[in-house]
Amino acid sequence: MAKKSTRNTRGKIIDAAWKLFYRQGYDDTTVEEIIEESGTSRGSFYHYFQGKDDLLSTLADVFDQKYQALMATIDPEMDRFDQLMYLNQELFAMMENSTPLDLVARLYSSQLVTRGDKSLMDHNRIYYRLLRQIVLQGQERGELRGDVTVNEMVRAYALCERALIYDWCLSGGDYSLTQYSRTMMPMFLQGFRTGT
Repeated sequence: MAKKSTRNTRGKIIDAAWKLFYRQGYDDTTVEEIIEESGTSRGSFYHYFQGKDDLLSTLADVFDQKYQALMATIDPEMDRFDQLMYLNQELFAMMENSTPLDLVARLYSSQLVTRGDKSLMDHNRIYYRLLRQIVLQGQERGELRGDVTVNEMVRAYALCERALIYDWCLSGGDYSLTQYSRTMMPMFLQGFRTGT
């Protein structure tokens, strides 16, 4: 029971923080407002997070929730390479249309200077688990090459996504991430399909 309560409290804080970040911006949101919005205590906040900056890494949790929701809608008969491209397009559309660019840029810059665990590289994330599942199914169905390991393919996919997001952030969002990735992701990863 304590574990569920822990997840609920942490989740309330994360949900409240991102609701406020979207509504009023990261810089204009205070820890006190996050505590009030979440209905938790100062002690609970500081039990899970050292400060507001720690919440930046939880954007990865928001992306994971999106991936999980998308998996429930995906056609199970769709080619697994196409599933990967679909997930990429949907996640990038969410980022481009509903996630402030400065928050994405802050997340990526925070990962460059973070010592220890980096949330984007946590291979226990839902993101990595789903990608491994899709790639493994693609290999079993003969849609993806079997001479490359699942982990190598997942690493390449994640690397391509990070590269596109990083470039988009560096460019200040002056082009459509979704449209650009529609061309670039298949081009980068086409070699993993069988018969190419």
